[in-house]
Amino acid sequence: MRLHYVLDLKDDPELIAAYERWHHPENVWPDILDSLREAGVRDLEIFRAGNRLVLVLDVGDGYSAERKAASDAANPRVQAWEALMWEFQQALPFARPGEKWVAMRQIFSLRDALALHRRG
Repeated sequence: MRLHYVLDLKDDPELIAAYERWHHPENVWPDILDSLREAGVRDLEIFRAGNRLVLVLDVGDGYSAERKAASDAANPRVQAWEALMWEFQQALPFARPGEKWVAMRQIFSLRDALALHRRG
C-alpha cells in the first residue's frame, strides 16, 4: 500500500537547505531507519516543491499508522529526531492541533479510469 502525506517547511532558504542536508543518507540517524523498518515501512521518499513537502510511504499489509505513532511516542531517539525536524517544519494551515504530516486523499487514478473505460 502507498500512503501520501504533506507538510510545509519554514519558508527560509537556509533552513530548507539544512533540512535537506539532514535527509542525505549519511545524516539520517540509524535509529530512525530502524524504527521505520520495524513499523513495516518498505520504502519512504520525500519530495519538495518550494517549501511544501510530500512524503510517500510504501508499507506492508500489517502497517498501522496508530501503532507507528505509539511506538514513536515511546522512543526517545525518534522524539529527538522529530524535535530536531520541527525546527525546520511548520504545520499546514488546515492541520489539526498537534498534527504535523497531514494524510493526503487520492482523487484520481489513471489505472482505475482506464480499467473503467476498457470495460465500457
